[in-house]
Amino acid sequence: MMILKTKQLTKSFGGLKAMDKVDFELKKNEIRGIIGPNGSGKSTFFNLVSGIYDSDPGSYIEFDGHDITFTPPYKIAGYGLSRTFQLLRLYQDMTVIDNVMAGYHTKVPYSFIDAVVGRKKIWDQERAIKEEMMELLSFVGLADYAELNASELSGGQRRLLVLARAIAMKPKLLMLDEPAAGLSPVNVDNLMKIIMQLKDKYGLTLIIIEHILKVVMDTCNTVTVFDHGQKIAEGTPSKVKDDNAVIEAYLGKKMDDEEMRKALAV
Repeated sequence: MMILKTKQLTKSFGGLKAMDKVDFELKKNEIRGIIGPNGSGKSTFFNLVSGIYDSDPGSYIEFDGHDITFTPPYKIAGYGLSRTFQLLRLYQDMTVIDNVMAGYHTKVPYSFIDAVVGRKKIWDQERAIKEEMMELLSFVGLADYAELNASELSGGQRRLLVLARAIAMKPKLLMLDEPAAGLSPVNVDNLMKIIMQLKDKYGLTLIIIEHILKVVMDTCNTVTVFDHGQKIAEGTPSKVKDDNAVIEAYLGKKMDDEEMRKALAV
């Protein structure tokens, strides 16, 4: 069953088409990678699907049975779509655990009446939520830092915190925009393990934009390649890796087999 579909997805900025008639389909429980050179349309695609940008007339976006073509981001999030951004967006003066709990706010089960007269119920629920969020921090390796402010974490740890907060929203689809940026090789390997476990542990469908090709090639079922706002290739990692047209678009030149092997060494 498809959880996400786009048809003729287009976005123009003046005379420039940042996204040009892209048809895209994503199955539930799939891990999809999106790659392409800088300016190819990857982040524009994320911004269109998540409601940050409005698409051009004639475009269509469907998520989990909902037409979300011109739907605001908060409603799309309510349908079960969560995403991260290239630039880290954290509450720097709040603790790590509070940052993660902020991601859970859309799922808070109590009402305004509960807040007025049901304090014990709220305290019990808050305690249960905190325990669940601590388990999530343990999953991403941040449990020991729960009471530190986000500003005290390293860059790599902050990326893991952003990931944890996105998971805390309990999404059906999680979209990760360059989650490995700035990570050490050891932390990249750790991130890959986390991504592989997300589908089974939380039942998530994922789309990953990543310039570190090893992450995409080793974790994704299918890879989609963008160039100049168009989808130029799609298939298994091995199929895409061997596509010389993809390499030409990605690096701007044709290459022989040895050059191609080095370019996509993973």
